[in-house]
Amino acid sequence: MKLHFSITAAEELRERRGGRYVLYSVCLEGFLLGKARYSQLRRWDAQLRQLFGSAVPAFPPKFYLAMTKSMADERRSQLEQYLQNVTLDSNITNSDVFIGFFRKLQQDTFKIQTQRAFLDVYLADGSNIRLDIQTSDTAERILEVTLCKMGLSRELIKYFSLFFFQDHDDGALSVVKKVAEFELPYVSLQSMKELHCKLGIRKWYMDPSLDTLLMDCRASLNLLYMQAVQEVKRNWVKPTEGQMQELEFLQKNANKAKFLELIREMQFYGYMRLDPCICDYPEEGCSADIYVGNNEINCCIKLSTNQTKEVSFKINRLKSWQVTFLGATKDSEEDTLELRFEYNDSGIWQWIILYTKQAFLLSSCLKKMISEQMMKAAKEGQEMVVHSGFISRKRFLVRPNEDDCVFEKIREEDL
Repeated sequence: MKLHFSITAAEELRERRGGRYVLYSVCLEGFLLGKARYSQLRRWDAQLRQLFGSAVPAFPPKFYLAMTKSMADERRSQLEQYLQNVTLDSNITNSDVFIGFFRKLQQDTFKIQTQRAFLDVYLADGSNIRLDIQTSDTAERILEVTLCKMGLSRELIKYFSLFFFQDHDDGALSVVKKVAEFELPYVSLQSMKELHCKLGIRKWYMDPSLDTLLMDCRASLNLLYMQAVQEVKRNWVKPTEGQMQELEFLQKNANKAKFLELIREMQFYGYMRLDPCICDYPEEGCSADIYVGNNEINCCIKLSTNQTKEVSFKINRLKSWQVTFLGATKDSEEDTLELRFEYNDSGIWQWIILYTKQAFLLSSCLKKMISEQMMKAAKEGQEMVVHSGFISRKRFLVRPNEDDCVFEKIREEDL
């Protein structure tokens, strides 16, 4: 699955001997992962090519003359495209060369050496597990150690993931991003200090029926139960008054299995809730609460008349989506993101736009739903419609593909 890599800045610096070089800010899902020179990336490409040959995408050529501004912009775009394409092959992303490069890049950028440290990993109920780690440990390693320490069966680890999240004073929860397997959580937390993020474990699937695969393991049952209880408290799940009474009774009697069986019938269980955002449907400037899961994007939209309208955008009627960096707005110093998706509404294709800082998280959820649909279809011997897709420097456009979600580069004018 191609990752949301971008190069958001290219800074020209002077070397001690008087020469100049460009330092590229490499971001993953909108957050700075590290800064790298062209020469570093080129050496890394050579190492990958020794191991994987023609499976490695073409690397941007070296310029032997002074670069003009247009040449510099072209190189940045090409490097970004290279980073995106190289992640298509899981053999590459799982290799020591790939992981080692980004480990060193993160550590060097934020000046954090490999050493012993303590890291708190939070569970959904607010409790935490303190781990004795190395600062260079990857998210994959930390997730495995944490879940095994809790007694989770190894074959069930794939149903969970690490996330960065924020707890707010009003009790709300914001999921900031899913942590990539090769990312160094300790280093990322240091680089995101101003956001006051925590590292936590959440289930990572969008189909609530998959809960049934995890019910026989006590550790996974406990994790699902804790998350379900907290999402009811945070008003992510919408039980009726009668259902709420039943949940309270089951919770009081610690009947976790029955609790999870009942809650799967309730609206928005198993969904990822995003922070309130702005959308352009059915009219410009509407505020919306977004829930994504169970093969839909559900929007509770507040209209200009102060009336509310609930709209469900089904994933099987969604043709493509794209994430765009809009830059900082007049009212905010933070970069604004939009996610727009092409949707078939009564036989007419139209673009729906959501302005949300969690655009990359929403995109990851959509890719996950597509992946789960395809796995389910494969098991049932069904065929699914296959589309192509693309990703560009300023926009990330996704269309479902039988190899999960595949991206291809096209020209800006083709958007």
